[in-house]
Amino acid sequence: MKLFIILGALNLFLSIALGAFGAHGLEGRISERMLSNWHTAAHYHMVHALGLFFIGLLADKIGPSSLVTAGGWLIVAGILFFAGSLYVMALTNVTVLGAITPIGGVAFLAGWVCIALAAWKHL
Repeated sequence: MKLFIILGALNLFLSIALGAFGAHGLEGRISERMLSNWHTAAHYHMVHALGLFFIGLLADKIGPSSLVTAGGWLIVAGILFFAGSLYVMALTNVTVLGAITPIGGVAFLAGWVCIALAAWKHL
């Protein structure tokens, strides 16, 4: 599915830009704990952006699959909730946002389960 490849490319761009911003623009401006949260967000963001590429290629290989589509959108949601909450928390120091982060983690897990089931069913 072309959409997931495009989303993967856009998210890779964002993860690299945000990772570089964290490494060069935030050092000394936020606490070490918040900078660590930023780096965690950038890492998971990049890994799952690459995953979106994989999902797009898998969708092309096996054809239309509701499991692949659901998995892709769950990964996108995971990026938004997991990485997004950590980015915002690092910039604002509003630690209550950490309560949102596990929602993204669960979305990542559910997304990869959908992809595994799709592969099992179709490959």
